[in-house]
Amino acid sequence: MGEALALAEMAWGMTSPNPMVGAVVVRDGQVVGRGYHHRAGEPHAEVNALRDAGDAARGADIYVTLEPCSTGGRTPPCTGAIIKAGLRRVFVGASDPNPAHRGAGMKILSDAGIEVFDGILQKPCEKLNEAFFKWIATGTPFVLLKMAMTLDGKIATAGGSSQWITGTDARLRVQRLRQWADAVMVGGGTARTDRPGLMVREPENWARQPRRLVASTGMSTAEAAALLQPGVAPEVIRAAAPVEWRQVLRRLGAEQVTAILVEGGGELADSLLKAGVVDKVEFHIAPKILGGRGSRPVVGGDNPASLAESVPLTDVETFPLGNDIGVSGYPVICGK
Repeated sequence: MGEALALAEMAWGMTSPNPMVGAVVVRDGQVVGRGYHHRAGEPHAEVNALRDAGDAARGADIYVTLEPCSTGGRTPPCTGAIIKAGLRRVFVGASDPNPAHRGAGMKILSDAGIEVFDGILQKPCEKLNEAFFKWIATGTPFVLLKMAMTLDGKIATAGGSSQWITGTDARLRVQRLRQWADAVMVGGGTARTDRPGLMVREPENWARQPRRLVASTGMSTAEAAALLQPGVAPEVIRAAAPVEWRQVLRRLGAEQVTAILVEGGGELADSLLKAGVVDKVEFHIAPKILGGRGSRPVVGGDNPASLAESVPLTDVETFPLGNDIGVSGYPVICGK
């Protein structure tokens, strides 16, 4: 299953609105077929792995990171391909997140006389596609808030200078997150100060550029287009109140935006956190101290009355980014 996960990740950023899925066919303890889902509309991982295995698939086992689909869409259901190939056992990482389909594929295979085992490396299999799982379950995109900050929690000087707080490794990490995202969003202040591109620059000529969103109640679309570097036409998001953010996310989800990367600034971060729509945060912390009462904080907004208003994180992870440190986790927001 670990190899199937590695195969799935080879399609990082290319399969939306479909999940990343990998599959490995094993016979007599030897891998005889490998495959992964390359992009939406193309054959699924199981089909590619079975094609790679050929006749060796008969009587073999298959390890697949996500429950084989039981209904047809742009491609036929994978359950039919597995039954036709004559596989003996199927090992599943994560169940289908769609309540209407969850378990259906495994039941079809079991009814056909194939042994099915599920929950193999379930947590990493689900985490790889956490955006897809959220979108399928709620119809709204997964929102990742990524911020770069100094050790004392600053994202820019009082005048707005912020390039560069973090180093090369952290900036490469941002490129990978942009590959993953269907849309990248910044606030109006960040757009005016940094004039960002909000596009994938590494590698060059990335085939699937994200939508570019600027959150501002006062900026025109023409101003946003003039501020941002050339690329995909930007869209201005006019939301401030929690109900407005939820409406925006429902609309974007209906437009098959499954994942949004938010790159600042502090007021936008505060607005999204207070609206309870941030699913995950990832802060990149540089080992430097900026200081200054007027320097801009990583999260803005009104002053809290007590520490009880802070937002705790669960499943916290820390990781090195060159000389910088990455911290990620999932906000625990009351009422969410």
